[in-house]
Amino acid sequence: MRHYTHVLSNGHSWLSSRVLLLVVTSSLSLTLAACSQSNTSGSDSQPVKVEQSATQNAQVQNESSAPTNAPVNSSSSLLKNVSATVYKDANCGCCKEWVGYAEGHGLSATAQDVTDLSLFKERYGVPQQMRSCHTTVTTNGYVFEGHVPAKYMAEFLANPPAQAIGLAVPSMPVGSPGMEYEGKFMPYKVMQLNKDGSTQVYAAIESPAQQM
Repeated sequence: MRHYTHVLSNGHSWLSSRVLLLVVTSSLSLTLAACSQSNTSGSDSQPVKVEQSATQNAQVQNESSAPTNAPVNSSSSLLKNVSATVYKDANCGCCKEWVGYAEGHGLSATAQDVTDLSLFKERYGVPQQMRSCHTTVTTNGYVFEGHVPAKYMAEFLANPPAQAIGLAVPSMPVGSPGMEYEGKFMPYKVMQLNKDGSTQVYAAIESPAQQM
């Protein structure tokens, strides 16, 4: 009897590990699929290959709970008179999508392809845990890391907190500006980056509508 109990316990631990691995893999595959889909829209970019089966698993997992409406890139003047340099990888499709999105909201953007993004993230004080695929630096020195919505960039620039150097959206949340993918959406936080290296929540994004 003790032998069977031991076997059952080991089997349960193995099954739990496999389930956890599947959840993590599915989430990563969905993020890669979103950036891959964005990548195909740029004529000078290289598409990222994603295994079809992994993408399908991610779609099934998120289908029942994810909203069907994704953010829409609409022209506005939110970032009118704001100029910035966007440091990115030459083959990053979702970076190009975000630049197009920001320009649609009035940003005057200069995209600069670099071979080592970490050098620029370190130069402009972006903490390791706050990093994403591209770094935007305005002409007056404020930093916007990753897929930050234009709405919050404009709010920040209109009244910058004294202790802050900018905003960040860590990683690449599916459904954030430039990361739209088949109507999927993952709630995420816009983080405030402070001069002393600390961070704090600037805005919690729970739905695509909050990005507008």
